[in-house]
Amino acid sequence: MRSIWNGAISFGLVSIPIKLVNATESHSISFRQIHTEDGGRIRYRKVCELEDREVPTAEIGKGYEDADGSVIPITEDDLASLPIPTAKTIEIVSFVPADRIDPLQMDTAYYLSANGVPAAKPYTLLREALKRSDRVAIAKFALRGRERLGMLRVVDDVIAMHGLLWPDEIRATDSVAPDASVTVRDAELDLADALMDTLGEVDLDSLHDDYRAAVEEMIAAKVEGGTTTAPEPAAEPGGGKVIDLMAALENSVRAARTARGEPESGKEAEVTELPTRRSARTTPKQVGGKKSTTAKKTTAAAPKKSTAKTAAKTATKKTATAKSTATRSTATKSTATKSTAKSTATTAKKAPTKKKTATAKKTPAKRRAS
Repeated sequence: MRSIWNGAISFGLVSIPIKLVNATESHSISFRQIHTEDGGRIRYRKVCELEDREVPTAEIGKGYEDADGSVIPITEDDLASLPIPTAKTIEIVSFVPADRIDPLQMDTAYYLSANGVPAAKPYTLLREALKRSDRVAIAKFALRGRERLGMLRVVDDVIAMHGLLWPDEIRATDSVAPDASVTVRDAELDLADALMDTLGEVDLDSLHDDYRAAVEEMIAAKVEGGTTTAPEPAAEPGGGKVIDLMAALENSVRAARTARGEPESGKEAEVTELPTRRSARTTPKQVGGKKSTTAKKTTAAAPKKSTAKTAAKTATKKTATAKSTATRSTATKSTATKSTAKSTATTAKKAPTKKKTATAKKTPAKRRAS
């Protein structure tokens, strides 16, 4: 990889010669501007406003436009003479835990390569020290005419540096947060958690740019002279406002599980249906033989009868119960007596029969003997 900057890392009194190379690359497809009538290229030309002529790159310099519109020329020598200690040095100023860095500050990433054999030992020393401390280094460096802030960390066996925005370059969030006061219910949070669990994790290496692939396919078809067919646009989700957030979350969980190939039925695919709110005007229905609230209210509101009448009725009920019990007891005894009599009669009938039989058997024996 081609280096874009050569310098050194200043680690206390230790100096580590390094080369700076880009750690990322863009795969986006770039287009040229053309004249639609004949396909001719549209180019931008740098023209001097005072002379009204095109100016070559060698004659173009820098200038600062003042508030009154006047331009102050700035030369490369002016910038080079500035007392910037980081002009050719990545100066480490501190070491902090990685979670202290706000991802909003992250900018372009670079790889730091040891420049030459003598740089291998101090380079490895800094790399291993960063690994063991589980911290990142905060550094200042100058690149492309301005001083920048950077963060050094270890990626595999290489020291990487992320350019950081200065803290005052991060905008406040005051004007971005929702103005309305919104209350989120625990049930909604539970469904949101279920949706996140269903979506799960993803292997970042498996993600790719579908749009770029489609553009490349379309360009290849045009080069070969074939016709291109535009794919059907994906169906947009129900537009407008979300009327029922709970239903939307539940449907999202089902859709995510279906997309992952999980069964639609069974324990893993179940979505707990939350109870719907009943209107205060709705009369509760009778469930399981129980009376409704309305019936209870009517009973409670009924006028009470006098104590004497209530006592009389209670006594009458007790007397009737006693009589009924006595009658049942008498009937039971009568039944038992009848049953005993029948049993006795049956026994009495059976006994003579046996005697007669025995006598009958003996009679033929006596006759034969005579």
